[in-house]
Amino acid sequence: MFKIGIECESIEDQSWGVGRIVKKLLEEISKRPELQKEFKFFLYFKSRVPPLTFLDDPIFVKKVMRLPFFPPSFSLYYYLLLPAKLYFEKLDLMFFPNYMLPVIFKGKSLVILTEDVYYEFKEGTLPFRYRLAYKIFANWAARHATKIMAISETSKKEVARLFKINPERIVVNTLGVDSPKTSEVRNQKLEVSGYILYVGQAFPRRHLKETMLAYEKIAPRFPGLKLIAVGKDKYEPPVIERLKNEINYRLGYDGIIRKEYVPEDELRELYAGAQALIYVSSKEAFGLPPLEALNYGVPAVVAEQEITREIFGNNAFFVKNPDNLNSFAVILAETLTNEPKRAEIFKSAGQVLEKYTWQAHTDRFIKIIEAISKNKKL
Repeated sequence: MFKIGIECESIEDQSWGVGRIVKKLLEEISKRPELQKEFKFFLYFKSRVPPLTFLDDPIFVKKVMRLPFFPPSFSLYYYLLLPAKLYFEKLDLMFFPNYMLPVIFKGKSLVILTEDVYYEFKEGTLPFRYRLAYKIFANWAARHATKIMAISETSKKEVARLFKINPERIVVNTLGVDSPKTSEVRNQKLEVSGYILYVGQAFPRRHLKETMLAYEKIAPRFPGLKLIAVGKDKYEPPVIERLKNEINYRLGYDGIIRKEYVPEDELRELYAGAQALIYVSSKEAFGLPPLEALNYGVPAVVAEQEITREIFGNNAFFVKNPDNLNSFAVILAETLTNEPKRAEIFKSAGQVLEKYTWQAHTDRFIKIIEAISKNKKL
C-alpha cells in the first residue's frame, strides 16, 4: 500500500485557488472506495480539520501540526513542523499544492508551480514577507521537487521557461468544474435581476479595478445592470471598497455590489443568474471562474492570452488591453448585446467543458502519484 501525504492548510477556512483544487481532489478521492486497496492518504493541517464530511472517509488519516500554547503560524507549520513530522512518517510521496517546497523536507515530492507565483515574487504587490517566501521556496521546489505539476499546457511552457526547469520534470494536470445542480437556479438572496459577475481574489493582474471603471462607462446604456464582485481585495494598499463607493456615488445608485466571500451554494446561484462573467487576468496559469460560469451557459470576458485560447478557443469575449478603459467597455457592451456570439458560446459549451472535469483531474493525479511512487516514467 502506498502512503501519500497531502498538505491541506489551504482548505481549513474559505477555499479559493489552491484550496479549491485540494478540496475537489479530496472529495473525488473519497468517492472511490476501490482506492483503499492501494492507497492511504495522510492529510496535514496547520490549525484544525475543517468540518467537511468527505474527510471522514477511512482512506484519509488526518493530522494537525499545531504546537500547544503557541498561536497558529503558517511559517512555523510549513517550513519547520510539517517537514520535521514528515521525516518520521516514511511516506512514499508528499504532495505540496501550495507552490513551495520546504528546504528541510526529505523524500519524494510533487509540487504545483505556476507562473502566477513567479510574477508575484518578481513584481507583485503582496507584502514583502510573502514575496520573499515565494521566491525562496518556489525556486527551491523548481530545483529539488521530484516532479512539478502544471495545470495547463500553456502554464507548463511558462513554468519551464521562467524557473528554468527541464520540461521532462513537469506533468500537466488540468483542473475541473462542477456540474450545476440545475439550470433553473437564480439568485434570490441579492434580489438582482440583471448583473455581470466577477469572482476571484482581486490581485491587480486580474484587473477588477479596470472592470469596475469599464462597468461605470456602460452602466448608463444598460439601466438596472449591476456588477457583483466577489473576492478579497489583494491590491496594496486596498482600493476596491473605496472605488466601489466612488463609482456608486457618481452613478447615483448602488450599481456595484461587493462581497469578500460567499458560500458555494450562493456562488452557484450567482453564476446561474449572471449575464456575463468578467475575469480579465493578464497572468493566469488556468483560471476556474470563467469555466465555472460557462457550466451555467454564462459567457466569459477574458484577457486575450495563450491560456484563454487554449481553454476556450473562440468561445469567449476577449479583451486585448484591459488598461484601455474605452476598449474594455466596448467588449463589455458587446458581451451583453451580441446575441449570435452568445448563442454560439452556449452551443459550444459542452465541447469546452468535457475536457475539464474533477473526475479526469483525479484520474490523472492518481496515475501521477502511482508512477512517482513506483519510479515509473510518466
